[in-house]
Amino acid sequence: MPMPNVSKIKIRDLRLNDLLNHPLNKSAQVFLVGAGPGDPELLTLKAYKVIRAAEVVLYDRLVSPEILALIPDKAEKVYVGKARANHSVAQDTISQLLVDYANAGKITVRLKGGDPFIFGRGGEELELLAKNNIQFEVVPGITAASGCAAYSGIPLTHRDYSQSVRFITGHLKSGQVNLNWKELALDQQTLVFYMGLVGLDEISNQLIKFGRNASTPIAIVEKGTTPDQKVHISTLGEVNNLLASTDIHPPTLIIIGEVVCLHDKLAWK
Repeated sequence: MPMPNVSKIKIRDLRLNDLLNHPLNKSAQVFLVGAGPGDPELLTLKAYKVIRAAEVVLYDRLVSPEILALIPDKAEKVYVGKARANHSVAQDTISQLLVDYANAGKITVRLKGGDPFIFGRGGEELELLAKNNIQFEVVPGITAASGCAAYSGIPLTHRDYSQSVRFITGHLKSGQVNLNWKELALDQQTLVFYMGLVGLDEISNQLIKFGRNASTPIAIVEKGTTPDQKVHISTLGEVNNLLASTDIHPPTLIIIGEVVCLHDKLAWK
């Protein structure tokens, strides 16, 4: 086996160090950062840089302890996490806190699980910053749909099974699951439901009612990309029996479609 080229390794390491040491955007006062779906190794380099430079970090419930440990000891940590029917801090208050810390001259990081622009309320929080003429920067993260699907061996699209994928929230402001079921029930598409565990009974019933085959496979990914990940496989017609017989805890991601049948063949984690 040939020995690796030492000079190339040094160049590669130098480039990595250059990336990590490249200065942040000096005009930005607030950084909206996606922490990814759970596995700390899925954090982006830019997210790492921003976290390490933070003076204040407002973080959510789903940010892993390993990522929180990257926050400098001198930085102020503010927990603003949310669980269903249990919001530690109101959304309006979180947005105002970002404004207040930015106006105080602090390098402020809003740290969210997954990607802040995919069911992360990132847009809502930035609107108040924009209204107050506060400069901000968005650092995207790996969203739960791609992260959990990849770690479950379920490709979200596949030429033989699915030509499109939809990301859907299973929990609306009204508390109801009120969606365009006729479109969602069409074949040859993958449906990914965020925050859909509580409403899964309604989701499965409505999809079958509007024409999706009851044998359509479904995966419930519990604590995806973490060491505690579990993947529960069922069908639309049988998933209620699964829920009744199995203790499943959030966070979960629900994947519906024929691509789920590839899980047994492609599961690697």
